[in-house]
Amino acid sequence: MTTFVTMVYLLVVVPGILEEAGIPVGPVTVSVILLTGLTTIIMGLYSNRPFALAPGLGSVAFLAVTLVATEGIAWQTAMGMVFISGILFLLFTIFGLRELIVRLVPSAIKLSIGAGVGLFIALIGFRNAGLVVASEEANSLTLGDIGSSGAVLALIGFLIMSVLLARNIKGHLLIGIAVTTLIGIPMGITEIPNSIFSLPQSIGPVFMELDIMGALQFAYFPFILAFFVPDFFSTLGTILGVAGKGGMLDKDGNLPQINKPFLVDAGGTTWGSLFSVPVMTTYVESAAGVEAGGRTGLTAVTTGVMFLLTLFVTPVIMIIPAEATAPALILVGLTMLSSIQKVNFSDTTESLPAFITIAFTIFTFNFGNGIAAGIITYVLVKSLSGRHKEVHPGLYILILPLLYYFVTLAE
Repeated sequence: MTTFVTMVYLLVVVPGILEEAGIPVGPVTVSVILLTGLTTIIMGLYSNRPFALAPGLGSVAFLAVTLVATEGIAWQTAMGMVFISGILFLLFTIFGLRELIVRLVPSAIKLSIGAGVGLFIALIGFRNAGLVVASEEANSLTLGDIGSSGAVLALIGFLIMSVLLARNIKGHLLIGIAVTTLIGIPMGITEIPNSIFSLPQSIGPVFMELDIMGALQFAYFPFILAFFVPDFFSTLGTILGVAGKGGMLDKDGNLPQINKPFLVDAGGTTWGSLFSVPVMTTYVESAAGVEAGGRTGLTAVTTGVMFLLTLFVTPVIMIIPAEATAPALILVGLTMLSSIQKVNFSDTTESLPAFITIAFTIFTFNFGNGIAAGIITYVLVKSLSGRHKEVHPGLYILILPLLYYFVTLAE
């Protein structure tokens, strides 16, 4: 339930962004609910892990803003690119390449992923609370209006959850979110719905509308890569970060049977494109459920069922304001910082890649970029300092597509 309430905002955000690309908002909202619910249930049943999946906000924005609005590409063709990206994910997973890459990732990077994901989650929380805003004038993040009713409500929620956490109260996040939502009613932030039930719209206008043949152009290869690389490493970062929080990793920082969640993630991206839903990915908010005690697939199944129920009770679910879930994300970020203490900071060739991973994650607001930059830094620093024997030969091959990815971003 904690995972669900921290993710429910996507039911408004994702369709809203996709609407900018000309995709019918009513039908695509139903698609988002169906795909999020069913894929998350499959994750729980197949992998027995507490990971929830939904459309990645980065990929959603890339499709709607970059491809459609800026490049003028039809959204149907963009969905074809998502399908191709999903097929690549499936092939990488089936042939064991994703698991191989995970094992190639240096321990310093793996240890820093948890901290990077934690700060990333916390930043989302600060943003949703209105405590931090992006300033065009300063070209940076600045302090928001902390006197606004939304920020005040978020601070109240943060205090409630912090006290519950300090007192070791079970379900502190869920209790805090519920109480904060209630406090928001007299403050005019939590809006009482006019109705309880609603009927879902038909997905006919968005089902099977993708244009795969139109996406098979060489000129679109960088765009497909822009879907593939960030999601690949974002999924990796989320899975390892959340699993680390739940004590699921082995002594080498690897997740046993990681190909199972990878396969569901890849399949979700592929079949999601058939419903006009961009890249399905494992959500960092899953860490909130793990923090609340979720350790098995039952957490994912419950989360998925609750999403499916929103098809009929959307007005009730949507009363939970972002200001109520924001403090929960901030606290989850705090609890994920401990992994960084295992990095050897006396060795620059270990600490610098770890730092770059975290810094790029926060400053580019994308932990896929962070992991990719960290791996490149690790290989270069180790090699140029005369310690190339410590670098696995496979990493020299791995950094080639990563370098190409950053080059395409710079163009």
